[in-house]
Amino acid sequence: MAILAGHFQATRERLAATDGPILMLHDTTEFSYTRESKQAIGILYKACGRKDQEGRPRLHTVCGVLMHSSLAVTAEGLPLGLAAIKFWTRSKFKGTNALKRKVNPTRVPIEAKESMRWLENLKQSTELLDEPSRCIHIGDRESDIYELFCTAQESGAQFLVRTCVDRLAGDGRHTIAAAMRRVKVKAVHQVEVRDAKGTVSPATVKVKYHRLRVHPPIGKQKEYPPLMLTVIYAQESSTPRRREKIDWKLITNLPVRSRKDAVEKLTWYAMRWRIETFHKILKSGCRAEASKLRTAERIVKLIAMFCILSWRIFWMTMMNRVAPAAPPLVALTSVETHLLDRLLPAVSKRRKATLSTYLIKIARLGGYLARTKDSPPGNMVMWRGLSRLTDIEIGFLLGAQVVGN
Repeated sequence: MAILAGHFQATRERLAATDGPILMLHDTTEFSYTRESKQAIGILYKACGRKDQEGRPRLHTVCGVLMHSSLAVTAEGLPLGLAAIKFWTRSKFKGTNALKRKVNPTRVPIEAKESMRWLENLKQSTELLDEPSRCIHIGDRESDIYELFCTAQESGAQFLVRTCVDRLAGDGRHTIAAAMRRVKVKAVHQVEVRDAKGTVSPATVKVKYHRLRVHPPIGKQKEYPPLMLTVIYAQESSTPRRREKIDWKLITNLPVRSRKDAVEKLTWYAMRWRIETFHKILKSGCRAEASKLRTAERIVKLIAMFCILSWRIFWMTMMNRVAPAAPPLVALTSVETHLLDRLLPAVSKRRKATLSTYLIKIARLGGYLARTKDSPPGNMVMWRGLSRLTDIEIGFLLGAQVVGN
């Protein structure tokens, strides 16, 4: 997409300027809209509405646009930019369960499925970095696609995927689950997890890992070879009260030879929620679903612009935590820093102003109290502050032109 071409190039430059592994986070999200003409935008799915007089639920069609994005982040969690993106719409949607009654999905070529988006984004995001071996592609259970494993291997990249398919393993006479039942617990690790309300709490998981031979689906064994992969299980012993029990089953082509390696991979997979945060900024901050545009083409262009803005908000929020001592001009213009100094003068002029100094000022414009014990400002308060600063900057520049004339 032409709108994002410049952003992709800037992402490429930021990737080249960093060292260490690059986590490519992949995920799909939907943008739903209420329109009289559903064909102009496209169909997402059919949902249950109010019940009729006989008590049967009424089905109504939800229209909208789908987006599959790939966000590049460092191992420390700093988002470096979008590496690939794909938009599409549906002319009809029968539902996954309805399709399974008519056809075996494992025998359908990947090119004929919407799942092809995972492979396309993997290729595009890998090509963006000159060193494919640094790319570690991370996805949820929807990305558990054997063709994706083979594509990553062929491109020289790595992958770390949460698996949901119990594939044939070893000599083909047993499955991965059967093999993992015989593996002993090799580590106990504590992770931080978020519940549905966003509350963070510690969780203790038992970790297993084992390298084994994994076979492709039976219907595709002539097309794809078996692969030597490592399976990592991280499971809680008991079910907590306010959230789901952690039961991560990961599969990767990365080497896992020790407890330290296994914990590192779990930490990297836990970074996956950052792409969900990016999508939240798009919907809650930019309010992409509030658009009144009438065609999918126009909506896609608007969302593409919002993607750049949402990344900048996310990047600034994380820069305040990862590199607070960086120079202010890394993220802000001289006009923005000047306006922030006039709006919120520093209490002490002896301290050298850093990037964190100005980012906290932006957050204060958005309602952040900046008390001593307050946690660092989040994405939403940064969004409100930057929106207000942008309005002030526009007024300042227009005022300068009027006075100048």
